[in-house]
Amino acid sequence: MSRNADNWLLKVTDLTKIYGEPNENTLALTGPEYNSNICPETDSIVACANISFDLYPGEVLGIVGESGSGKSTVVKLLYLDMEQTSGSARFMPYIDGSINMLDASSQKKRYIKNYLMGMVYQNPRDGLNFNFTSGGNIAEKLIMAGNYHVGDIRARASDLLIKTEIPVLRMDDQPVTFSGGMQQRVQISKAIANDPPLLFLDEVTTGLDVSVQAKVLDLIRELQQDLGITMIVVSHDLSVIRMLTDRTLVMKNGRVVEGGLTDQILQDPQHEYSQLLVSSLL
Repeated sequence: MSRNADNWLLKVTDLTKIYGEPNENTLALTGPEYNSNICPETDSIVACANISFDLYPGEVLGIVGESGSGKSTVVKLLYLDMEQTSGSARFMPYIDGSINMLDASSQKKRYIKNYLMGMVYQNPRDGLNFNFTSGGNIAEKLIMAGNYHVGDIRARASDLLIKTEIPVLRMDDQPVTFSGGMQQRVQISKAIANDPPLLFLDEVTTGLDVSVQAKVLDLIRELQQDLGITMIVVSHDLSVIRMLTDRTLVMKNGRVVEGGLTDQILQDPQHEYSQLLVSSLL
């Protein structure tokens, strides 16, 4: 991991997403101190507010919190799956890294998603087309990034399936015939097909058997070590965060309540909510 103040890969500043019609008091009347992200005056929902952090090349950042804390919203905003209410995100690999990619044109957003980012969703159905074969899903990502050579596409798909421990003989099988763990591994193959500098992982082990979870986590860790991909890992499970991440943000009611090195947060959490999460892990 390469880290200095001027070497950031992604710079996020005051990222905010509010559903409904907020008023001037909405942010002040929501958050951890109120144990709610619903504005009592307008019923608007503050999914996340004033999220700021820098992410560095090769770093794995964890975002942890209970359901409804806003962690998945942050990732979906950064992956350009939804539009922010306010805030900015500057992404250095993009040729115009000084601009806020969240306000870029639709064409530029497609380029960023297809060439420079990958996403692994909690539910494989959100990341895979179940009408396509496993190889076809990988091909879809490659074609969207301008690779149209059938031989090259199948060779790349084969390499990725091998890397993620999917039998190449199943390249022409549909993911619907796979186990949940295999579907997640196909989704990972698709997400890294174009060697993106940034990969998002959103609750990737939720719903999987414990033994399958361990295999998926081992795979992610090996890929990160081998390829040096910068990652943002979202989870409600601190054991996942502990295994994968260098640094962690703790979220509650749409706000970051604590941030720091993962080891520090696990060994000496400062915020009472972080302490509660850590105590549940012991």
